[in-house]
Amino acid sequence: MAKMYLVMLGPPGAGKGTQAKEIARQLKLAHISTGDLFRENLKNETELGKLAQSYMNAGELVPDDVTVRMVEDRISRPDCERGAVLDGFPRTPNQAKALDDLLGKLGSSVKLVPYIKVPDEVLVERLSGRWMSPSGRVYHAKYNPPKVKWIDDLDGSQLYQREDDKPETVRHRIEVYNEQTSPLIAYYQEKNLLVEIDGTQGIEKVTDAIMKAVGEV
Repeated sequence: MAKMYLVMLGPPGAGKGTQAKEIARQLKLAHISTGDLFRENLKNETELGKLAQSYMNAGELVPDDVTVRMVEDRISRPDCERGAVLDGFPRTPNQAKALDDLLGKLGSSVKLVPYIKVPDEVLVERLSGRWMSPSGRVYHAKYNPPKVKWIDDLDGSQLYQREDDKPETVRHRIEVYNEQTSPLIAYYQEKNLLVEIDGTQGIEKVTDAIMKAVGEV
């Protein structure tokens, strides 16, 4: 059976990670989150982890070739024998080209790129509505509000909002994502691999829409 590689795209708050895990589960593919991959290499102090750390300590971005080597190492593992759903990689056309080369060497290629599209205002509402309790419980002003406004249900402590969940920070994160990702979206559009998915639907409907698109490949 030919391996299947999917690249999941979507802005912060679109539910990309949730969908990537579920799609990987349904298709019996590995779920490769580059965030997890970085943490694993840093924690285990692998050669690539140490290399990445040296750039991070210097306040520099980790170069593409280091990230690509981490991905290459990851897809050589047994759980990727059917393929993988990539989540958080590639982020740029250069990384996408490197991924094409890497999969090409394995006699494979990216089959589909689901792009979960959600209007900026919805993303801001989803992300900036998150409030935390000091004990780590997470609430949402709209989707999971506390019984008493801004007070933890269990221990009565005052809820607070993380800096990166504040509306102005969230807007900036979305702007940065849109700027960085638009060339990547264009790259996959040109290859006729991109399929837009309406991310304003419920989680299960988004999953169904992605699975339907996969079935049409």
